[in-house]
Amino acid sequence: MGDWTALLPHLSDADRRQVETGLAEADERIRAVLRIASTYYWGSSVTNVPEWSTVESWSAGERRRAALALHRESASGMSGVMPDLATEDVPFTRADLLWCLDVVARRGGVDDGTDLELPALIAPRLTAAELADLVPALSALNSELLDDYFVTAATRRRTVTLLGQAIDRATGSRLPAWLLHHGDSFGPAVRADLDADLAAPGVPELLQHCAALEKPAATAKWLRRLDELLVAAHGGRQVVRRLLDAFAAHGRSVHDDTDRLLRGLVWALSRERDERSTELLARATTSAASAPRQAAGFPYASRTAIAAVRLLADRDGDVPLRTLARLAVTVRNKAVRSRVQSALTQLGARRGWSLSEVMELAVDDHGLGPDGRLRRTVGPYEATVEIVGERARLVFARDGVDLKGVPAQVKQSHEDDLAELRGLVKRIGATLVSERQRVEGLLSEERVWSYPDWSSRLLDHPVTATYGRRLLWETSADGRRWTAGLPRRNGDGWTIVDRDGHALAQGSVRLWHPARADTAEVLAWRAHLVAAGLTQPFKQAFREVYLRTPAEEKTETYSNRFAAHILRYRQANALLRARGWQAGYLGTWDGGYDSEATKVFGGGAWQASFHHALVDDPHERRHDVEYCSTDQVRFARHDGKTWQPARIIDVPPLVFTEAMRDVDLFVGVTSIATDPQWADRGEDRFSVYWHRTAVAELTPSAQVRRDALARLLPRMAIADRVDLTERYLRVRGNLRAYRIHLGSGNIMMEPDDRYLCIVAARTQTGRLHLPFDDDPMLATILSKAIMLAADDRITDPTVLSQLRPTVSG
Repeated sequence: MGDWTALLPHLSDADRRQVETGLAEADERIRAVLRIASTYYWGSSVTNVPEWSTVESWSAGERRRAALALHRESASGMSGVMPDLATEDVPFTRADLLWCLDVVARRGGVDDGTDLELPALIAPRLTAAELADLVPALSALNSELLDDYFVTAATRRRTVTLLGQAIDRATGSRLPAWLLHHGDSFGPAVRADLDADLAAPGVPELLQHCAALEKPAATAKWLRRLDELLVAAHGGRQVVRRLLDAFAAHGRSVHDDTDRLLRGLVWALSRERDERSTELLARATTSAASAPRQAAGFPYASRTAIAAVRLLADRDGDVPLRTLARLAVTVRNKAVRSRVQSALTQLGARRGWSLSEVMELAVDDHGLGPDGRLRRTVGPYEATVEIVGERARLVFARDGVDLKGVPAQVKQSHEDDLAELRGLVKRIGATLVSERQRVEGLLSEERVWSYPDWSSRLLDHPVTATYGRRLLWETSADGRRWTAGLPRRNGDGWTIVDRDGHALAQGSVRLWHPARADTAEVLAWRAHLVAAGLTQPFKQAFREVYLRTPAEEKTETYSNRFAAHILRYRQANALLRARGWQAGYLGTWDGGYDSEATKVFGGGAWQASFHHALVDDPHERRHDVEYCSTDQVRFARHDGKTWQPARIIDVPPLVFTEAMRDVDLFVGVTSIATDPQWADRGEDRFSVYWHRTAVAELTPSAQVRRDALARLLPRMAIADRVDLTERYLRVRGNLRAYRIHLGSGNIMMEPDDRYLCIVAARTQTGRLHLPFDDDPMLATILSKAIMLAADDRITDPTVLSQLRPTVSG
């Protein structure tokens, strides 16, 4: 709307002299009082000291001049001074307001907002006629305030509200200017769509009441007034629905003022208990808790999300359950996520379920059939939405023949159907991602299912079955002796079969974990998976196991097993979040030099924390964080309300191994030791660490990788050119021999142990079957081995230059 100072009407010299008359004397009088008041305890309000009674005895005219004098000298910062001077009986004029705004403009514009305290108090007291030519400037000023992040939220809201009242009086608008303003794109859009409805009798009052809710939980008094306004407002309930429906479809962040209004609106919607209201509340909750991909920790409307999550947990039906369960794995904001977890626990308690069971029962099937497909007729075509592997896709067919791509006729004549189907594919994809995380998280729990519940929830569910049917399970008739096997279809049901294909007796079922099996059983299942060509959705048979060490039992409350590593911070932070850990960002600001990443395990009963810290950059002008150092891993137990620190020895073995596996993954993937180009950078800050770690003793994850290689290499064409040693894969090329470290993937050339830098653009292992696909280092090592076994065929000049023998002397 432009610079508000340029829109101010001209202040005549006569008006300026009239306003400024007596200000010098008034300034001396008020400052004398303020000097005495400043000697009192700093927390005392100036207007509460005895000397202020002198000011209260002044006439309205004297207090007017004192307020104007303080405004001119920017001396209104003392708490409560200006409102006590500029009381309702003070006769301010249009010239006073224009002069106050001119003073702010001459200073260069708005500072922290306190310099607008007096003009904001004067403006609503003037008549519509006196304000008429000030509306453009006041509107532009409000617009500037809405985008000014240097003004505190409380000061901004108070100033915008008061100036908005003046604008409304001048324009005759029934809907307050400070409601649904143009501080975001949502406000102007709904004002344009619902113009007449928003101004209907009683509606502005209803919206103002909703915006006045200060906390997530409404008081009984606030709710009684809300019910009165809903009855009195013409079409009030419909306006509430339409506003929330528009927000649910908005899909973008809203201004803090709009967030506050929406928070009150979800409370207004909660007064309706029908199914349609529940569905709208769920959509509004999802929209509020969603966040931009590049700023996942900042929801579109965090205040609304926190209130709506609580309200949703109090509703009946499957919609609240599924919505909250989906948010539990997608929300990254710590405050909102903790509310979601509490809401799910509350909802489950009302229905007699554990939190883990709540998440399980809430998985959306999206209308897919048992075969993971949904078919729909679109014009002359049959559209099929199906799950293939771990992805959802949309395919079209005609007369039973599959087509490539989307038919032109569908694009032209069935746009709505196509958009709906593509939206469904996107939603199924999101559920697949969250369900993979949930099912893998079951490995840290001691969950036991009845046979019917296991088959219906984990094998027959069209989404969960993508993972459940490829995992190992154990069954037991007495709960003491467990036998492992794989699921197999048996008529209309399921059975568990052992490695020989024999069906096991039906009983209780639990997810198999190598930490509960002996070495022989683990090795036997690994061999079976490789021989049968089975790919598990994540490492299970080949999963690493982390046992407590004497050193960890001695320290009692923490583990230093993965301390003192140097990680590439941005990559590590991304991996942390991808694995479901919550952490504050590191940075060169107060509180940003260290961080504690946390993740819940054991079905919500345990929490692990991984401490890491910023590594100072010698280049002082750089403000981004390039590296971080690792520190302790700690554990805490949930006592129903808070997390209490726990001793390492008290942590359940499954919780301990799963938490330590994650931390090992962070170190193994993002350590600078895995960067093959590090040695060529000329940096020596971490050279000792890099050289030590690049050839270090194998971690549990690298040991599992070695076992996988031992099973895979004999099946490969390069089998006669490779040998596995304790830490390395040795490859005999046609030009020379090489050793690839099984942990870092770094290559050393024989006989002088020079480093060979190969940055693989894409890992290629040919048609070799891998028993799992969540270890990128395994694929990297195999691709490097394949390349080096035929080193005489390498054409990359950067690699060839390193293969040339060094010239001594």
